[in-house]
Amino acid sequence: MLDHADSHARRSARWIRLVVNLAVLSILAQTVRAEPAPWPTSGWPTSTPAAQALDGDRLNELAGLIREGEEFPNVHSLLVVRNGYLVLEEYFAGHDADDLHDVQSVTKSFTSAAVGIAVGEGRIAGIDAKVLDFFPDTSGIENLDDRKRAITIENLLTMRSGTDYHEHSPGSPHHQLNALTHGWSEFYLSRPMVSDPGTRFQYDSGGVVLLSAILKARTGRHADALLSDRVFKPLGIEKSWWFKNAEGHPHTGGGLRLRPRDMAKFGLLYLREGRWEDKQVLPRAWVKASLTQHVTFPEKRGPFVGYGYLWWIFEPDPQGNGKERIYAACGFRAQYIFVVPEHKMVVVVTGGTLNQSDMYKPTEFLYSHILPAVGR
Repeated sequence: MLDHADSHARRSARWIRLVVNLAVLSILAQTVRAEPAPWPTSGWPTSTPAAQALDGDRLNELAGLIREGEEFPNVHSLLVVRNGYLVLEEYFAGHDADDLHDVQSVTKSFTSAAVGIAVGEGRIAGIDAKVLDFFPDTSGIENLDDRKRAITIENLLTMRSGTDYHEHSPGSPHHQLNALTHGWSEFYLSRPMVSDPGTRFQYDSGGVVLLSAILKARTGRHADALLSDRVFKPLGIEKSWWFKNAEGHPHTGGGLRLRPRDMAKFGLLYLREGRWEDKQVLPRAWVKASLTQHVTFPEKRGPFVGYGYLWWIFEPDPQGNGKERIYAACGFRAQYIFVVPEHKMVVVVTGGTLNQSDMYKPTEFLYSHILPAVGR
């Protein structure tokens, strides 16, 4: 009888402990869910890779390979953010966290954000607005025809304007524009048409430079001033520099310099659908549209599968470390902001290579080291 009573008491005690433990776990789970997302406005919160379910050994191996400089040469910085925490920050070849880095064509994705603000506020009626409507005086525009009159803002955002603008050689239209001290808008608008707008993708920085003039026509401010007030300020981006011509027209196709940590902030802004703390900095619909595949490449271009609104779209990891697409702002000489929504991750790389194949190395190590580091 005593043994039976004792056994019953032990079972009751175990049951009570189980109930208590489940209650504690429930409270802890609610606490984790209720924990506010970290925001790096005044400084990045840091964490260990392990605390964010990442394999730190694999990330450290990558940093070591970059430092050796043979497999992944001419990388200047590597930052990995997960769940809003900076878990890896490495600088190479004498660079440091405070350097303003030339981000090259990563600038284009910032320009897209500025257009999104203007569209969201109704300053620009919509992306189907005709480009020439913003330039009523067409007397200085050459090669004017119906195809040119049909170019829309969306055509510029997706690099399908139909002009002959290209960047393939020292004498290209792009190099000519960069050498001009004024008149960038007129130069671009005077380019001959070679196809109907919206029918052919051709990489085109000139059309992105023109977008700043369009913003100026509708908001009274070029893209640099608009971004400074509406994006940089709320994100706590305090240092930046723009290349401009003598007219104060910023080179929105590739003239921005930023610190790598601030590049990561911009990636986090898109990861969180345009929201920053308690403010919707970018229209959520614009972020979604920007990361939607509007252009599909007919032939495989490495990991690129298509193009959004001045954002590149990458295929999911071919090794199986993820099923969803990856988005990236990309620039010459190996500048990248990778946004990986599936893993709540942002990866920033800056570099200085002039070797074409080395420019794609960050994509290679994203797939070989960073994505496989994600815990399963």
